[in-house]
Amino acid sequence: MFNSIPPITRNIIIINVIVFIVSFFIFPQLYNTLSAYYPFSPNFRSWQIITHMFMHGGYMHILFNMLTLWSFGPILEQSLGEKKYLILYFVSGLGAFFLFNLWNFIEIQQITSGLESLGLNAAEIYKKSAIGYTGDMNISATTAEGKELSQNLYNALRTPMVGASGAIFGVIAAFATLYPDAKIGIMFIPVPVKVKYLLPILLVISIYLGVSGNVGGIAHFAHVGGALVGFLLAMIWKKHLYRFR
Repeated sequence: MFNSIPPITRNIIIINVIVFIVSFFIFPQLYNTLSAYYPFSPNFRSWQIITHMFMHGGYMHILFNMLTLWSFGPILEQSLGEKKYLILYFVSGLGAFFLFNLWNFIEIQQITSGLESLGLNAAEIYKKSAIGYTGDMNISATTAEGKELSQNLYNALRTPMVGASGAIFGVIAAFATLYPDAKIGIMFIPVPVKVKYLLPILLVISIYLGVSGNVGGIAHFAHVGGALVGFLLAMIWKKHLYRFR
């Protein structure tokens, strides 16, 4: 059955599974190296823009992502062709990375401004947030507000973005754009739902949770960024879908 999956989707799933096994069980230090950190964090490396798409935070994370890709990917790969499908996947992942970090930038600027208003230097937090830092962890903040802002900045600089979710949301958005009336079954919903209704609901929920701060360890704006790219690419390609590729 696995051999019946088109080659690009199959290879993406294989690479994700291999990277998960290697980074979780064989070389766990790769987790910090390949996950994507905020671009101005001392932990950021340029290759993380791509490698984070193959990193996952646990069994359920990778299982859900790969099942979703297996559900939507093959149809798109066959209809778009391998080249466009590959572009869709990776450009959606890049869109997820950039929108997520644009929101990160706004939040971190607010934290930095708050620290400066208290007469504190955010640079000391940047220095101490580096993975592998072994120096003094004492900070200048003495008030509760200063300590909270310092902790928030420290967490933002050390918390990575991982997963193929952004790229996969691009795949889902492209599928919904090209096949809006396709019906899919959803857990806990007794009847199939048209994908053109499901995607907007998911995006509204993601935007709300991202803005409200009820993130729960999920990069909601990455989902939105990936979906926007997937939608735009599908709209561009839709007119020529059945022409010679």
